[in-house]
Amino acid sequence: MTAIIESMQKDSNVESTLNYNIYNKDCIKGLKILPNDSIDCIITDPPYFIDGMGSEWNDTNLKTKASKSGVIGGLPVGMKFDKAQGERLQEFMNPLANEFYRILKPGAFCIVFSQARLYHRMAMSLDLAGFEIRDMLVWKYEGQAKAFSQTHFIKKDKKLTEIQKESLIKELEGYKTPQLKPQIEPMVMAQKPKDGTFVQNWQKHKLGLINTKESLDGKFPSNVMEVSKHTRKSESNIKIEHLTPKPVCLISHLIRLFTQEGQIVLDPFMGSGSHGIAALNNHRFFVGYEIEKKYFEIAKKRIEQEVL
Repeated sequence: MTAIIESMQKDSNVESTLNYNIYNKDCIKGLKILPNDSIDCIITDPPYFIDGMGSEWNDTNLKTKASKSGVIGGLPVGMKFDKAQGERLQEFMNPLANEFYRILKPGAFCIVFSQARLYHRMAMSLDLAGFEIRDMLVWKYEGQAKAFSQTHFIKKDKKLTEIQKESLIKELEGYKTPQLKPQIEPMVMAQKPKDGTFVQNWQKHKLGLINTKESLDGKFPSNVMEVSKHTRKSESNIKIEHLTPKPVCLISHLIRLFTQEGQIVLDPFMGSGSHGIAALNNHRFFVGYEIEKKYFEIAKKRIEQEVL
């Protein structure tokens, strides 16, 4: 592993210590320099390609949309549907999935957060790259209803009489846009094919099996992982100005399920650094990429101050 880490540290954009390498760099370029079969696990939260959360991510525009609609990372008022969002996501993810497959060791897991509407596109990119789609994992949390009434649109309709409007509003009482209260965020649980049997792969790479002694609730680990979003506020002493941060305790759980101490965990979309903190606090080596300077600096500061 030493040779792999040293090769990563030659990059001029790297912030490096004995325990981690983090890059203020586009991961699409950064991943290409990583050796084949060099990473033990990928846990990441890519752009969702909904409401501007794509390769052209613009933090200012996203916050403006959120303040106007009351929706963050979900659907705009009226639930405008754009099939091209899924196509753009898969087009973006296909070459990345190929790189994920190349750099992961045999039997290694690739855990990718997604959004319910586009999960199938994320899974298909990994499937086409050669991964085995083993399961769908779910982060369960308390959500807020986002469905919208049609009353406003009925009242604005100039083709309807006042009597028709009143009748239609009464008829549609309780009926809203097809948005059930969101309480889950899915993750694709993909695995690079093993080198031989499970036991043979474990002997060669210490990968491919899950640690069922690891649990969030004292029971056998489930594919539904319930962690409050409010946990994020108590986990950090630094203000996190990111729209989609993940709880450190959730990422820690995933890391302990799928890796061993001393192994390398990669997050190509590092954001505010929660994955790095989780990896380092669980005695794993961390590699992270973040293209936006603002978030890179937040991640760097958090890792320096919050790692135990």
